[in-house]
Amino acid sequence: MEKIIKPTNGYLALLLALVFIIFAGFLFTQAAQFANEVYGFLGALCFAMCIFIVKGLLIIQPNHARVLNFFGKYVGTVKENGLFFVNPLYTTFKISQRAQNQAIQTLKVNDKMGNPIEIAAVVVWQVEDTYKAVYDAADYTLYVKMQSEAALRNLATGYAYDSMEDESALITLRDGGEKINELLTTELNARLMKAGIIAIEARISHLAYAQEIAGAMLQRQQASAIVAARFKIVEGAVGMVELALEQLSKKGIVDLNEEKKATMVCNLMVVLCGERGAQPVLNTGNNS
Repeated sequence: MEKIIKPTNGYLALLLALVFIIFAGFLFTQAAQFANEVYGFLGALCFAMCIFIVKGLLIIQPNHARVLNFFGKYVGTVKENGLFFVNPLYTTFKISQRAQNQAIQTLKVNDKMGNPIEIAAVVVWQVEDTYKAVYDAADYTLYVKMQSEAALRNLATGYAYDSMEDESALITLRDGGEKINELLTTELNARLMKAGIIAIEARISHLAYAQEIAGAMLQRQQASAIVAARFKIVEGAVGMVELALEQLSKKGIVDLNEEKKATMVCNLMVVLCGERGAQPVLNTGNNS
């Protein structure tokens, strides 16, 4: 488990290192001036102490952390910002806890109905548990990349592209919107938690039929749109014809028998449902 520690303030150690390096310079000067080996030995010792202290200094930037390891044993994690001093024998691993973007390249997969589709996404993730990120994953950035692709593939195969293919589907990839994004984020968190990483947000950035069926699917969508439009036109035309007959009968403008009603209905339906404007035919009377 992650263990947060607060090491010693590093400014005092930095000051001590400066004192040692100045004193070492002074001793080396005295050794050269008087040819005294003792001064030279003490100068080397002071210089070594300076290097030893400097090696133990840590600078923690905002939204960064350092994982400390002592001969294979996890010591703790430093998350507080500033200059600190730790045991110079510690091995440190630098971890960024900033939010990072992972763009999942366009994948070609089959949806729930077996249709080949192209899908891509963008994932915003962040390291939450530094211990798991360092010790439970060989390379946590690569782990995020691979698991993101696997989660996106699994999501795409579990749902149909649209409701045209699966009319009983409550959620589809094209119309799911925020729900699909939430499902992708939930699955990513389940996969990434092993490496101590959380998915802040995941969104579908590209969704389309594969090129080999895109043309056929476009024609199908156009045909469905035409049928739906025709249905609305016919529905409206029937209502208008019904209203016209009702008003003519109510106001007594003309007395129509069943045969004339049928002819009038036919003519009105042709006019209202036709793609082009009607061409009027004027009756000038019968020649006798």
